Amino acid sequence: MPENMMNPWLTAYFDRFRNGGIGWRPERPLEVCFVVGYLGVTGGNLAILQHASFLRAEGAIVTIVPTKHGDTQNPAWLDAFQGIRIATLDEAKHQVFDVAIATWWETVYELPQLRFRHAAYFVQSIESRFYASGLDYGRAASAEVTYRLGIPAITVARWAEMYLELEHNSRAFLVRNGIAKERYAAEGEAISQRTPGEARALIEGDVRLAMKGVPEAVAACRDAGFSEVWLMTTSPITEYEGVDRVLSRVPPDETGRVYRSADVLVKLSQVEGMYGPPLEMFHCGGTVVTWDVTGSEEYVLDGVNGLVCAMGDFGCLRAALRQVATDEDLLSRLKQGARETAAAWPDWPLSSAEFAAYIFGIATGDPIDSEALVLRILGAQRAIELSQS
Repeated sequence: MPENMMNPWLTAYFDRFRNGGIGWRPERPLEVCFVVGYLGVTGGNLAILQHASFLRAEGAIVTIVPTKHGDTQNPAWLDAFQGIRIATLDEAKHQVFDVAIATWWETVYELPQLRFRHAAYFVQSIESRFYASGLDYGRAASAEVTYRLGIPAITVARWAEMYLELEHNSRAFLVRNGIAKERYAAEGEAISQRTPGEARALIEGDVRLAMKGVPEAVAACRDAGFSEVWLMTTSPITEYEGVDRVLSRVPPDETGRVYRSADVLVKLSQVEGMYGPPLEMFHCGGTVVTWDVTGSEEYVLDGVNGLVCAMGDFGCLRAALRQVATDEDLLSRLKQGARETAAAWPDWPLSSAEFAAYIFGIATGDPIDSEALVLRILGAQRAIELSQS
Protein backbone atom coordinates (compact mmCIF):
# COMPACT_ATOMS: atom_id res chain seq x y z
CA MET A 1 0.00 0.00 0.00
CA PRO A 2 1.42 3.43 -0.90
CA GLU A 3 2.89 5.41 2.01
CA ASN A 4 0.34 8.20 1.69
CA MET A 5 -2.50 5.70 2.12
CA MET A 6 -0.93 3.93 5.10
CA ASN A 7 0.05 7.20 6.75
CA PRO A 8 -1.48 10.31 5.18
CA TRP A 9 0.85 12.49 7.26
CA LEU A 10 3.91 10.93 5.54
CA THR A 11 5.73 10.53 8.84
CA ALA A 12 8.22 7.97 7.57
CA TYR A 13 8.97 10.08 4.52
CA PHE A 14 9.68 13.23 6.48
CA ASP A 15 11.86 11.38 8.99
CA ARG A 16 14.57 11.58 6.32
CA PHE A 17 14.80 15.32 6.75
CA ARG A 18 15.12 15.44 10.53
CA ASN A 19 18.75 14.32 10.45
CA GLY A 20 21.25 17.12 10.23
CA GLY A 21 19.78 19.50 12.80
CA ILE A 22 22.11 21.72 14.81
CA GLY A 23 23.96 19.58 17.34
CA TRP A 24 23.17 16.28 15.58
CA ARG A 25 26.12 14.17 14.42
CA PRO A 26 26.20 11.24 12.00
CA GLU A 27 26.89 7.75 13.33
CA ARG A 28 30.36 7.57 11.78
CA PRO A 29 33.01 10.23 11.04
CA LEU A 30 32.38 11.77 7.65
CA GLU A 31 35.09 12.42 5.06
CA VAL A 32 34.62 16.04 3.97
CA CYS A 33 36.67 17.82 1.32
CA PHE A 34 36.83 21.57 0.62
CA VAL A 35 38.19 22.33 -2.85
CA VAL A 36 39.69 25.84 -2.81
CA GLY A 37 41.52 28.05 -5.26
CA TYR A 38 44.58 28.76 -3.13
CA LEU A 39 45.37 29.05 0.54
CA GLY A 40 46.22 32.74 0.77
CA VAL A 41 44.77 34.92 3.53
CA THR A 42 41.41 36.09 2.17
CA GLY A 43 38.01 36.71 3.67
CA GLY A 44 36.61 33.74 1.76
CA ASN A 45 39.33 31.42 3.02
CA LEU A 46 38.81 32.64 6.58
CA ALA A 47 35.17 31.52 6.38
CA ILE A 48 36.21 28.16 4.90
CA LEU A 49 38.74 27.68 7.70
CA GLN A 50 36.12 28.44 10.35
CA HIS A 51 33.68 25.89 8.94
CA ALA A 52 36.38 23.28 8.30
CA SER A 53 37.69 23.60 11.85
CA PHE A 54 34.19 23.26 13.30
CA LEU A 55 33.47 20.15 11.22
CA ARG A 56 36.71 18.61 12.42
CA ALA A 57 35.78 19.37 16.03
CA GLU A 58 32.45 17.64 15.39
CA GLY A 59 34.24 14.47 14.36
CA ALA A 60 34.54 14.87 10.58
CA ILE A 61 37.77 14.02 8.78
CA VAL A 62 38.47 17.20 6.83
CA THR A 63 40.69 17.66 3.80
CA ILE A 64 41.38 20.95 2.04
CA VAL A 65 42.49 20.71 -1.58
CA PRO A 66 44.04 23.87 -3.06
CA THR A 67 44.05 23.84 -6.86
CA LYS A 68 46.48 26.75 -7.32
CA HIS A 69 49.71 27.92 -5.81
CA GLY A 70 49.38 31.00 -3.62
CA ASP A 71 51.03 33.01 -0.88
CA THR A 72 51.06 30.51 1.98
CA GLN A 73 54.24 31.68 3.67
CA ASN A 74 52.44 33.12 6.68
CA PRO A 75 53.30 30.73 9.55
CA ALA A 76 50.48 31.92 11.81
CA TRP A 77 47.97 31.41 8.98
CA LEU A 78 49.21 27.90 8.22
CA ASP A 79 49.24 27.01 11.91
CA ALA A 80 45.50 27.63 11.97
CA PHE A 81 45.04 24.57 9.73
CA GLN A 82 46.47 22.17 12.31
CA GLY A 83 44.55 18.90 12.30
CA ILE A 84 43.16 19.55 8.83
CA ARG A 85 44.74 17.61 6.02
CA ILE A 86 45.96 19.69 3.06
CA ALA A 87 46.27 17.59 -0.09
CA THR A 88 46.87 18.10 -3.79
CA LEU A 89 44.29 17.00 -6.33
CA ASP A 90 46.51 14.06 -7.25
CA GLU A 91 46.64 12.98 -3.60
CA ALA A 92 42.94 13.50 -2.96
CA LYS A 93 41.61 11.66 -6.00
CA HIS A 94 42.55 8.28 -4.52
CA GLN A 95 39.95 8.43 -1.74
CA VAL A 96 36.17 8.63 -1.64
CA PHE A 97 34.66 11.62 0.17
CA ASP A 98 31.22 11.69 1.73
CA VAL A 99 30.91 15.33 0.65
CA ALA A 100 33.09 17.31 -1.75
CA ILE A 101 32.50 21.05 -1.37
CA ALA A 102 33.38 23.43 -4.21
CA THR A 103 34.17 26.90 -2.83
CA TRP A 104 34.89 29.01 -5.94
CA TRP A 105 33.47 28.72 -9.44
CA GLU A 106 36.70 27.32 -10.90
CA THR A 107 36.75 24.56 -8.29
CA VAL A 108 33.43 23.21 -9.61
CA TYR A 109 35.30 22.22 -12.75
CA GLU A 110 37.83 20.31 -10.61
CA LEU A 111 35.16 18.06 -9.04
CA PRO A 112 35.40 15.46 -11.86
CA GLN A 113 38.93 14.67 -10.62
CA LEU A 114 37.56 13.54 -7.25
CA ARG A 115 35.37 10.68 -6.06
CA PHE A 116 32.47 11.60 -3.81
CA ARG A 117 29.06 10.41 -2.65
CA HIS A 118 27.64 13.93 -2.38
CA ALA A 119 28.61 17.40 -3.57
CA ALA A 120 27.90 20.88 -2.23
CA TYR A 121 28.75 24.38 -3.42
CA PHE A 122 29.76 27.06 -0.92
CA VAL A 123 28.77 30.24 -2.77
CA GLN A 124 30.19 33.33 -1.06
CA SER A 125 29.33 35.68 -3.93
CA ILE A 126 27.95 35.49 -7.45
CA GLU A 127 31.41 35.32 -8.93
CA SER A 128 30.42 35.90 -12.55
CA ARG A 129 30.08 39.56 -11.52
CA PHE A 130 33.83 39.76 -10.95
CA TYR A 131 34.24 39.71 -14.72
CA ALA A 132 31.67 42.35 -15.56
CA SER A 133 34.29 44.34 -17.48
CA GLY A 134 37.86 44.06 -18.63
CA LEU A 135 39.87 41.43 -20.46
CA ASP A 136 38.41 38.54 -18.44
CA TYR A 137 34.82 39.30 -19.44
CA GLY A 138 34.54 35.94 -21.21
CA ARG A 139 35.02 34.10 -17.92
CA ALA A 140 31.68 35.36 -16.63
CA ALA A 141 29.80 32.68 -18.58
CA SER A 142 32.05 29.94 -17.21
CA ALA A 143 31.29 31.11 -13.68
CA GLU A 144 27.56 31.62 -14.24
CA VAL A 145 26.91 28.15 -15.63
CA THR A 146 28.20 26.53 -12.42
CA TYR A 147 25.00 27.67 -10.69
CA ARG A 148 22.90 25.62 -13.13
CA LEU A 149 24.48 22.22 -12.51
CA GLY A 150 22.16 21.05 -9.74
CA ILE A 151 24.72 21.18 -6.91
CA PRO A 152 23.10 22.06 -3.55
CA ALA A 153 24.40 25.49 -2.56
CA ILE A 154 25.14 27.05 0.80
CA THR A 155 25.41 30.81 0.54
CA VAL A 156 26.16 33.66 2.94
CA ALA A 157 23.72 36.42 2.00
CA ARG A 158 20.02 36.67 1.31
CA TRP A 159 20.51 38.41 -2.03
CA ALA A 160 22.66 35.53 -3.30
CA GLU A 161 20.18 32.96 -1.98
CA MET A 162 17.36 34.65 -3.89
CA TYR A 163 19.45 34.97 -7.06
CA LEU A 164 20.36 31.29 -7.07
CA GLU A 165 16.79 30.17 -6.47
CA LEU A 166 14.96 32.61 -8.74
CA GLU A 167 17.46 32.91 -11.59
CA HIS A 168 18.85 29.38 -11.65
CA ASN A 169 16.33 27.26 -9.74
CA SER A 170 19.23 26.15 -7.57
CA ARG A 171 18.62 24.81 -4.08
CA ALA A 172 20.27 27.28 -1.74
CA PHE A 173 20.66 27.27 2.04
CA LEU A 174 21.45 30.54 3.83
CA VAL A 175 24.19 30.52 6.47
CA ARG A 176 25.40 34.03 7.27
CA ASN A 177 29.06 34.33 8.18
CA GLY A 178 29.73 34.66 11.88
CA ILE A 179 32.35 36.88 13.41
CA ALA A 180 35.24 36.28 15.76
CA LYS A 181 33.94 38.17 18.79
CA GLU A 182 37.24 37.70 20.63
CA ARG A 183 39.15 39.38 17.79
CA TYR A 184 36.71 42.14 16.89
CA ALA A 185 35.65 44.09 19.98
CA ALA A 186 35.46 47.75 20.92
CA GLU A 187 37.78 47.19 23.86
CA GLY A 188 41.37 46.27 23.12
CA GLU A 189 44.65 47.49 21.71
CA ALA A 190 44.80 49.98 18.85
CA ILE A 191 47.65 51.02 16.61
CA SER A 192 46.87 54.64 17.43
CA GLN A 193 44.22 55.95 19.78
CA ARG A 194 41.30 57.94 18.39
CA THR A 195 41.21 61.62 19.25
CA PRO A 196 37.80 63.18 20.06
CA GLY A 197 36.90 65.83 17.53
CA GLU A 198 39.42 64.53 14.96
CA ALA A 199 37.71 61.85 12.91
CA ARG A 200 40.00 59.30 11.25
CA ALA A 201 38.89 57.47 8.11
CA LEU A 202 39.97 53.93 7.19
CA ILE A 203 39.68 52.72 3.60
CA GLU A 204 39.86 48.98 3.03
CA GLY A 205 40.47 47.18 -0.25
CA ASP A 206 42.89 45.77 -2.79
CA VAL A 207 44.20 48.68 -4.89
CA ARG A 208 44.74 46.27 -7.80
CA LEU A 209 41.01 45.51 -8.16
CA ALA A 210 38.93 48.26 -9.78
CA MET A 211 35.73 46.86 -8.25
CA LYS A 212 37.04 47.70 -4.76
CA GLY A 213 36.89 51.44 -5.51
CA VAL A 214 40.01 52.42 -3.55
CA PRO A 215 41.06 55.43 -5.70
CA GLU A 216 37.54 56.86 -5.53
CA ALA A 217 37.43 56.38 -1.76
CA VAL A 218 40.76 58.13 -1.28
CA ALA A 219 39.76 61.10 -3.42
CA ALA A 220 36.42 61.49 -1.63
CA CYS A 221 37.99 61.23 1.84
CA ARG A 222 40.68 63.82 1.13
CA ASP A 223 37.99 66.43 0.43
CA ALA A 224 35.80 65.56 3.41
CA GLY A 225 37.76 67.06 6.30
CA PHE A 226 39.06 63.95 8.06
CA SER A 227 42.10 64.50 10.27
CA GLU A 228 43.75 61.43 8.74
CA VAL A 229 43.04 58.90 6.02
CA TRP A 230 44.40 55.35 6.41
CA LEU A 231 44.40 52.46 3.95
CA MET A 232 44.34 48.78 4.90
CA THR A 233 45.03 46.62 1.86
CA THR A 234 46.12 43.17 0.75
CA SER A 235 48.23 44.83 -1.95
CA PRO A 236 52.02 44.70 -1.35
CA ILE A 237 52.54 48.47 -1.07
CA THR A 238 54.01 50.82 1.53
CA GLU A 239 52.50 54.13 0.40
CA TYR A 240 49.60 55.41 -1.66
CA GLU A 241 48.97 58.92 -2.94
CA GLY A 242 46.51 60.83 -0.76
CA VAL A 243 46.81 58.41 2.17
CA ASP A 244 48.50 59.27 5.46
CA ARG A 245 49.23 55.69 6.47
CA VAL A 246 49.23 52.38 4.58
CA LEU A 247 48.81 49.06 6.39
CA SER A 248 49.57 46.26 3.95
CA ARG A 249 48.82 42.57 4.31
CA VAL A 250 47.77 42.83 7.93
CA PRO A 251 47.47 39.36 9.53
CA PRO A 252 43.86 38.54 10.45
CA ASP A 253 44.68 38.55 14.18
CA GLU A 254 45.93 42.16 13.87
CA THR A 255 43.06 43.70 11.88
CA GLY A 256 41.08 44.50 15.04
CA ARG A 257 43.87 46.84 16.16
CA VAL A 258 43.51 48.70 12.86
CA TYR A 259 39.72 49.03 13.08
CA ARG A 260 39.94 50.28 16.67
CA SER A 261 42.27 53.05 15.48
CA ALA A 262 39.69 54.59 13.13
CA ASP A 263 36.25 56.16 13.44
CA VAL A 264 34.80 55.53 9.99
CA LEU A 265 35.33 52.70 7.51
CA VAL A 266 34.92 53.86 3.91
CA LYS A 267 34.08 50.97 1.54
CA LEU A 268 33.19 51.64 -2.08
CA SER A 269 33.11 48.09 -3.44
CA GLN A 270 30.97 47.43 -6.48
CA VAL A 271 30.67 43.69 -5.78
CA GLU A 272 30.45 41.99 -2.39
CA GLY A 273 29.01 38.78 -1.01
CA MET A 274 28.51 38.78 2.75
CA TYR A 275 30.36 42.10 3.06
CA GLY A 276 32.41 41.47 6.19
CA PRO A 277 34.63 44.54 6.86
CA PRO A 278 31.83 46.92 7.93
CA LEU A 279 30.57 44.31 10.40
CA GLU A 280 34.09 43.93 11.78
CA MET A 281 34.29 47.71 12.10
CA PHE A 282 30.96 47.77 13.95
CA HIS A 283 32.31 45.32 16.50
CA CYS A 284 35.40 47.48 16.99
CA GLY A 285 33.43 50.62 17.81
CA GLY A 286 33.31 52.40 14.44
CA THR A 287 30.77 53.07 11.71
CA VAL A 288 30.76 52.91 7.89
CA VAL A 289 30.10 54.97 4.78
CA THR A 290 29.34 52.70 1.85
CA TRP A 291 27.62 52.22 -1.47
CA ASP A 292 24.42 50.16 -1.41
CA VAL A 293 26.47 47.18 -2.62
CA THR A 294 25.01 43.70 -2.39
CA GLY A 295 25.44 42.41 1.13
CA SER A 296 25.17 45.82 2.76
CA GLU A 297 21.43 45.34 3.22
CA GLU A 298 22.07 42.43 5.56
CA TYR A 299 22.95 44.75 8.44
CA VAL A 300 23.85 48.34 7.38
CA LEU A 301 20.95 50.73 8.02
CA ASP A 302 21.30 54.21 6.58
CA GLY A 303 21.25 56.83 9.31
CA VAL A 304 21.12 54.18 12.06
CA ASN A 305 24.52 52.48 12.10
CA GLY A 306 26.12 53.91 8.98
CA LEU A 307 25.53 56.08 5.92
CA VAL A 308 24.58 54.41 2.63
CA CYS A 309 24.65 56.02 -0.82
CA ALA A 310 23.32 54.67 -4.09
CA MET A 311 26.07 53.11 -6.18
CA GLY A 312 27.94 55.84 -8.07
CA ASP A 313 26.18 58.79 -6.40
CA PHE A 314 29.30 60.79 -5.60
CA GLY A 315 27.30 63.83 -4.53
CA CYS A 316 25.68 61.77 -1.79
CA LEU A 317 29.05 60.21 -0.93
CA ARG A 318 30.85 63.53 -0.51
CA ALA A 319 28.03 64.88 1.64
CA ALA A 320 27.98 61.74 3.80
CA LEU A 321 31.73 61.85 4.36
CA ARG A 322 31.64 65.54 5.30
CA GLN A 323 28.87 64.80 7.79
CA VAL A 324 30.72 62.06 9.66
CA ALA A 325 34.00 63.97 9.50
CA THR A 326 32.59 67.14 11.04
CA ASP A 327 29.41 66.27 12.98
CA GLU A 328 30.46 64.66 16.27
CA ASP A 329 26.88 64.06 17.39
CA LEU A 330 26.02 62.20 14.19
CA LEU A 331 29.22 60.16 14.40
CA SER A 332 28.42 59.22 17.99
CA ARG A 333 24.86 58.13 17.10
CA LEU A 334 26.03 56.00 14.21
CA LYS A 335 28.68 54.33 16.37
CA GLN A 336 26.06 53.52 19.00
CA GLY A 337 23.81 51.99 16.35
CA ALA A 338 26.73 50.00 15.03
CA ARG A 339 27.51 48.63 18.49
CA GLU A 340 23.89 47.49 18.89
CA THR A 341 24.00 45.75 15.51
CA ALA A 342 27.25 44.03 16.47
CA ALA A 343 25.86 42.80 19.77
CA ALA A 344 23.04 40.99 17.98
CA TRP A 345 25.20 39.35 15.31
CA PRO A 346 26.06 35.62 15.69
CA ASP A 347 29.59 34.40 16.38
CA TRP A 348 31.42 31.80 14.31
CA PRO A 349 30.48 28.76 16.42
CA LEU A 350 26.78 29.39 15.76
CA SER A 351 27.33 30.08 12.07
CA SER A 352 29.49 26.98 11.64
CA ALA A 353 26.98 24.85 13.55
CA GLU A 354 24.37 25.82 10.94
CA PHE A 355 26.83 25.09 8.11
CA ALA A 356 27.68 21.69 9.61
CA ALA A 357 23.99 20.85 10.00
CA TYR A 358 23.46 21.29 6.25
CA ILE A 359 26.61 19.33 5.36
CA PHE A 360 25.65 16.47 7.70
CA GLY A 361 22.12 16.51 6.33
CA ILE A 362 23.37 16.37 2.73
CA ALA A 363 25.85 13.61 3.56
CA THR A 364 23.37 11.27 5.22
CA GLY A 365 20.91 11.18 2.32
CA ASP A 366 20.98 8.66 -0.49
CA PRO A 367 24.15 9.03 -2.59
CA ILE A 368 23.74 11.22 -5.64
CA ASP A 369 24.41 10.07 -9.17
CA SER A 370 27.92 11.47 -9.14
CA GLU A 371 28.62 10.21 -12.65
CA ALA A 372 25.71 12.23 -13.99
CA LEU A 373 26.98 15.33 -12.17
CA VAL A 374 30.47 14.83 -13.55
CA LEU A 375 29.05 14.52 -17.06
CA ARG A 376 27.06 17.75 -16.59
CA ILE A 377 30.20 19.55 -15.43
CA LEU A 378 32.30 18.24 -18.31
CA GLY A 379 29.53 19.04 -20.79
CA ALA A 380 29.23 22.61 -19.51
CA GLN A 381 32.99 23.04 -19.69
CA ARG A 382 33.08 21.78 -23.26
CA ALA A 383 30.15 23.96 -24.32
CA ILE A 384 31.88 27.05 -22.94
CA GLU A 385 35.10 26.14 -24.74
CA LEU A 386 33.26 25.71 -28.06
CA SER A 387 31.36 28.98 -27.67
CA GLN A 388 34.59 30.88 -27.09
CA SER A 389 36.65 29.23 -29.83
